[in-house]
Amino acid sequence: MNRFCYVLFLLCFPIHLYSQPLTVDVCIYGGTSAGVIAAYSAKKSGKSVVLIEPGRHLGGMSSGGLGATDIGNKRAITGLSRNFYKRIGRHYGKPEQWTFEPHVAEAVFNQYVREANVPIWYSYQLASVKTVNQRIEEISVESASANKSAPNRVIRAKQFIDCSYEGDLMAKSGVEFTVGRESATQYNEPLNGVQFRDKHQFPDGVDPYVMPGKPESGMIWGIGTATLAPNGTADQTVQAYNFRLCLTDNPANRIPITRPGDYDSTKYELLLRQIAKKMPKELTWNLMHFVMMPNRKTDINNCGGFSTDMIGANYDYPNASYARRAEIIREHEQYTKGLFYFIGHDPRMPKHLRDEMLQWGYPKDEYTDNKNFSPQLYIREGRRLVGEYVMTQANCEGKVVVPDSIGMAAYTMDSHNCQRLVVKDANGVAHVRNEGDVQVGGFPPYPVSYRALIPKRGSIQNLLVPVCLSASHIAYGSIRMEPVFMVLGQSAAQAACLAIDSQKSVQDIDVLKLQQLIKSQNKQQAN
Repeated sequence: MNRFCYVLFLLCFPIHLYSQPLTVDVCIYGGTSAGVIAAYSAKKSGKSVVLIEPGRHLGGMSSGGLGATDIGNKRAITGLSRNFYKRIGRHYGKPEQWTFEPHVAEAVFNQYVREANVPIWYSYQLASVKTVNQRIEEISVESASANKSAPNRVIRAKQFIDCSYEGDLMAKSGVEFTVGRESATQYNEPLNGVQFRDKHQFPDGVDPYVMPGKPESGMIWGIGTATLAPNGTADQTVQAYNFRLCLTDNPANRIPITRPGDYDSTKYELLLRQIAKKMPKELTWNLMHFVMMPNRKTDINNCGGFSTDMIGANYDYPNASYARRAEIIREHEQYTKGLFYFIGHDPRMPKHLRDEMLQWGYPKDEYTDNKNFSPQLYIREGRRLVGEYVMTQANCEGKVVVPDSIGMAAYTMDSHNCQRLVVKDANGVAHVRNEGDVQVGGFPPYPVSYRALIPKRGSIQNLLVPVCLSASHIAYGSIRMEPVFMVLGQSAAQAACLAIDSQKSVQDIDVLKLQQLIKSQNKQQAN
C-alpha cells in the first residue's frame, strides 16, 4: 500500500466505523457519578455497555468541586456508593473519606471504568431519539465539541439509562416530565411552591434602585421584575445554580484571581449595599460557605443574600438548546470569577474582606485543561420525570413509606433561592428580597421508590431515570444528593439487567427480585 492510499485508509476507516450503529445491552447517557456507577454495575453483571458523556470528564459534581459530601445520614449510603467513599479514603490513608479534592474523585471514577473496561464516548451529546412500539429503539448523538468535526453516531440498546442532570434522553423519548415548582396543594406539600422565608436573605433596608429611593432610575443588576406571589403558589422558576469552587491558600499551588475579560463591577452593587447594612466579620461563613478539603483546598458554596448563587439566571436552562445552555454556563462562570475579583480588588469593599480574599487562588493541580476552573456548573434541579410514582414531602417525612425501595435518601429538604425581587413593607418602602430557600430536616433515612425511576405505564418501556427522577420540587431537594444518585444509578443498572434477562419492560420486572439482588450486591460491594 503506497503512502497516499495508507493515509486515505486512515482517514476513511474511522468514518466507516462511525457510520455503523453500535448495538449494546445497556446505553447510559451522562457520565455523572450515577452514570459511572451504573455503567460499572451493568458491565460487571455481564452486560455490554456504552457510556456517553457530553463533556470531557467523569463524575459530574462529585469531581466538579462538590467535595463536601452532602451525606444526611451515612446509613443511607450503601453498595457502590459507599465503595466510592472508601476508595477515596484509601487515597488519603483512611477507612473512608467524605471530603476530597476534585482530581482525586475523578481518578476514582476513571478507576471504575478501567476496571470494568467500559467504553466511553466523550464529547457527544444527544441529537435524536427513535422510539418504536413504546420502546427506545436507537439514539443518535452528535459532537459536542466546538468544531463539530466528528460525524453523528447511532446506538441501539435493549435498555437505556438517563443519568444526565438535564434529563435530555428522558425528554427526547417523549415521556412526561415537569420543570419548576408545584403548588402546595397539588401533592399536599406545605413546603412546595413559592416560599418567602428568612434563610439566605438580605438584611432589612437594602434598596433596589440605581438611585436609592427613586424607582424611575431603574433597578440595579440581579433583581427580577416578578411580583411576590402567596406562599404555596406554583411557578416555573428553578432553584439557583452556582459553581462549587475549589480554591487554595497554599502559595506554592495558588494561581492569583485576576480580572475577567468582560468584568462588570455594577453586577456586584447589591453586595456593597448588603455589607453596608450588615458588616461581616470575615469572608468565610458570612459571604460564602467555605468548607476545607484536604491539602489546603476548599469547596465554596453560597451563603447569605448575595453570594455565589446566580439567582434567576437559570430559568431557560432545563429546556434550552445546547447553545443557550453554553451561554448560561458562561454567564455563571463570568459572574463567579467577577465576584471573587470584586471582593479582592474593589476599593469599596472593606479592607479586611479584600485582604482575606487575596489569600485565595485557583489550584494549579485542578482542572488543568480548563484554566484551573471547574467545567461543571451545579445543576441543582432541571427537568424531573413524572413517573409511575412521584416522591413527595410526605415520603421525606416518613408519613408515607413505599414498599418498593431501591435505595435510601436522608438529606434535609433543601431548595436554594429561586427568585430575587422587590418586596414592599407595610409602609410601602421597597426592599430587596430573595425567595425560595427552604431547609427543613430532622427526619431519618427514607426509602426511594423504584417506580420513581421509571416512566408511567403505557409510556416508554426500556428507560430508567435515576437522576432526574420522579419527585416533586421539594422532595427532589432532599433526594438530589450525589451519594444517593450513585445508589440509584446502581439500582437502575440492576433493574435494566433484570429487564433484559426476564425480557420484560421496566414497569413489569419483579421488584422483589430486584431488591434481593441489590441487597446481596450491597454486602459484597461496600468494601
